[in-house]
This record gives sequence, structure tokens and C-alpha cells, in this order.
Amino acid sequence: MSQKTLVNKNLRFTLSPGQEEIGRRAYNLIIGATLLYGFAVNAVMVSLFQDFFAGINYLALVIGYIVCVLIGAFLTRSDSGLISFIGYNFIVVPLGAMLSVILPYYGTELVFNAVVITGTITLVMMAAGTIFPKIFLGMGRMLFFTLIAVIVVELGAMLIFHRDFAVMDYIVVLLFSGYIGYDWAKANAYRRTVNNAIDSATDLYMDIINIFIRILSILNRNS
Repeated sequence: MSQKTLVNKNLRFTLSPGQEEIGRRAYNLIIGATLLYGFAVNAVMVSLFQDFFAGINYLALVIGYIVCVLIGAFLTRSDSGLISFIGYNFIVVPLGAMLSVILPYYGTELVFNAVVITGTITLVMMAAGTIFPKIFLGMGRMLFFTLIAVIVVELGAMLIFHRDFAVMDYIVVLLFSGYIGYDWAKANAYRRTVNNAIDSATDLYMDIINIFIRILSILNRNS
């Protein structure tokens, strides 16, 4: 579910023609508001459209999700805040459709517990990224290659052994917890523009959703 290899983040350290920096408070508020918007859209879709998306062929839903995420990842490369926000929606909305199909199988209690645990991890790692930015900024290459290794292992397990390994859920949680600290540290290193705030929120959104899904899987296994 990651778009990290598709986004040219180097552009975020410079100002494009016509862009202006905003205050730190406004910058952080835009990041927070964008994240809350994404989660709110997901919650509404899960609450209101479960039956609708449950009636769609699952393979078609997955293919549509992948296509939309790739489009969203491409659009977030733009230096326009509006286009980046449109790209963000191309990621958030299809993910809401997927969650509408997946979450009913887990039950309200497990979903709530996963939300609480994910929220706690997010706050802790954002605080760590604020306190130790240099440490997290130095973890980028390690996190990237670990992500590639996880993708290869999980694809191999699915295609060759036709199963998943429980330990991978814990590894992914640790990996994307690190990514939260890394992406938050990078967000604070970027030029404070509306576009960078939306792009940073997109990165954090993907980190948080990956953690949430894996936490849900771990809780389900344990129950």
C-alpha cells in the first residue's frame, strides 16, 4: 500500500514559482486536518456503504483500488496543493471501499481496539520524530530496503506457500511505526507550503493505515 517509491520528495525542499511559505502552526494544522479528513471519509464509507461495496466483485475492487492508488500517487507529485489533494482522495476513497468490505468481518470491538492502539503508536512515533529528527531522517534508506524485503517475502509466501506468516504483521507494524517518525521528521524539514503539508499528510496516512490493518490482523489472530 505504499507510494513512497513513486513520489519525488526532493522537490519538497524547494519553493516552486508562485508558492509561499506559511506559518508552522498553519502548516501542522493542514497536515492534521488532511489526515482527519481522510479518516472521516473512511469512517463514513464504512458506516454507510458496506452493502454497496460488498456486492462488487472482490477482484474488480482490488484492481480498481490499485489503479486509483497509482493515479493518486502520480497526482501527489504535483507542486499544486489542489492537485495533490485530489490525488489524496484517489487514495483515501478506494481504501474506504476496501475497508467497507474488510472491517465487518472483524467486529466493532476489535476495530475499536485497533484504532486506539494505532492512534497511540502514531502519537508516540510523531513525538519521537519531533525529539530525534536526525535519527529518523537517517533511517530512510534502511526503511526503504526493509519495505522492499517485506513486499518480496509476503509475495513469495502468498504465491509459493499460499499462506501468510503471522510474524510479518509484527514486522510491518514496526516498519511503518518507523516510517511515521521518519515521515514526520521529513515533514518538519520540508518548506512549509500547503502542497508539502498535503503531501506529508498523504505519507502519514499510508503509514497509519498500514499499521491499523496489521494491528487488526494481530488482534484477530490473538482472539
